Amino acid sequence: MTEMVARHFHDLSPSVDFCSLRLLSRQDEVIEVRQDILQPLETEEDVGAMITVVDGGGLGYAATSDLTATGLGDALQRATDWARQTAATAIIDHGKVERPVQVGEYSCAIKRPWCEIPLRERIDLVRAECARLKTDDRVVDWSASMWWIAEEQLYLTADGSRTQQRFEYLVPGLSVTANEGSETVSRRFGGFDLGRQGGAEILDDVHFFEQAPVITEEVLQLLAAPNCPTGTMDLLLDPDQMYLQIHESIGHPLELDRILGDERNYAGTSFVTLDMFGNYRYGSDLLNITFDPTIADEFATYCWDDEGVPADKQYIIRDGILERGLGGMTSQMRAAQPGVANSRACSWNRPPIDRMANLNLEPGSSTRQELIGAVENGIYMKRNLSWSIDDSRNKFQFGCEYGQMIRDGELAEVVKKPNYNGISATFWRSLKGVGGADLSEVLGTPFCGKGEPNQVIRVGHASPPALFADVDVFGGE
Repeated sequence: MTEMVARHFHDLSPSVDFCSLRLLSRQDEVIEVRQDILQPLETEEDVGAMITVVDGGGLGYAATSDLTATGLGDALQRATDWARQTAATAIIDHGKVERPVQVGEYSCAIKRPWCEIPLRERIDLVRAECARLKTDDRVVDWSASMWWIAEEQLYLTADGSRTQQRFEYLVPGLSVTANEGSETVSRRFGGFDLGRQGGAEILDDVHFFEQAPVITEEVLQLLAAPNCPTGTMDLLLDPDQMYLQIHESIGHPLELDRILGDERNYAGTSFVTLDMFGNYRYGSDLLNITFDPTIADEFATYCWDDEGVPADKQYIIRDGILERGLGGMTSQMRAAQPGVANSRACSWNRPPIDRMANLNLEPGSSTRQELIGAVENGIYMKRNLSWSIDDSRNKFQFGCEYGQMIRDGELAEVVKKPNYNGISATFWRSLKGVGGADLSEVLGTPFCGKGEPNQVIRVGHASPPALFADVDVFGGE
């Protein structure tokens, strides 16, 4: 099919300034066992192509699932018509955007292909982990799941680009809920925050088979724990909370299309302005944030973005100073700012827009004990439970599943319903400790939403634990 589509595209490409085709095929499988009962298996296959045309300074696109010569020809004609209709009203001259010619292939590394494990064994694996969660009569709900995704993308341009990329992802998940009287609490592992590229070897890499007894013990601890106290104190965040802190208060506010106003009617704007790049102190000297789609197993690793631009590692924030935004080649031209290769689309029927990919906190040098030992009065929080952030991605509030007080440099009692709030523009300046490389964890989410029409996409975040000074902390009710 790939070669047939490529032949049709090159035979049918119109006489325009630029023309590209992005062919995407995808398979999904979800296996879930809840309360030891296998849920209906979910499987999905999807394939289609997006045509993009630039002509006379205008840009148009059209998508189709009809991959015959007729279907692709119709999409090419629609995209050409749109490009010519928008030429007189385009924000920029799209013909002046530099579009590199690239040729190559990328396949993510897979040691144990998930799809080659017999279905019965895949189901039994999930069933066995689910059964390990029911250890107490107070456990009232428990589940285990595996979500497998395989994608293949072909990108072609009429002037000679041809890149082909193959990805596989595995997202394991565990969840346990306990109840006693009027109190109900939950603990989870994985699910929406633990996805990587690769095969079944991911389960060993993230110590999946060790997690069921850990989260079951912790959920029972939470049942007996007091509410988190209220006050201003030091805050140590585990990597499974840091990933979302990075995502919401660094990633989204630094997307160039949001800064330029493209998202304001839907998801809001940003407190960041273009004049901040190169001089604004986003955080303390310990804050080093990189955009890096080259890490082998992270969720949003690729060699080229969805507009064929080669991807490389770039510092977004270095030693606390904001250096560049998260914008693809079109936003870079509009903003007259450097960016990154992050024009990405969630499917064949969506156009690429500025998206986070792998956005990581670079490790520091502190051990876990040094981070804890530096706290006289504080709290350690794990795993996000809830979040809220304003439409300029500035004021935020996060709730976590599990908290543990820190007193005089030692971990103390467990507390439930821990929450904290802050302001992005000042929160990161209170960063006073960053864990070393051995404490960094590769995490990410498959559910980052943005754009009109909406696009839900995968992003990766790697982070060690991080310590913040004088944060407003409060308990739930």
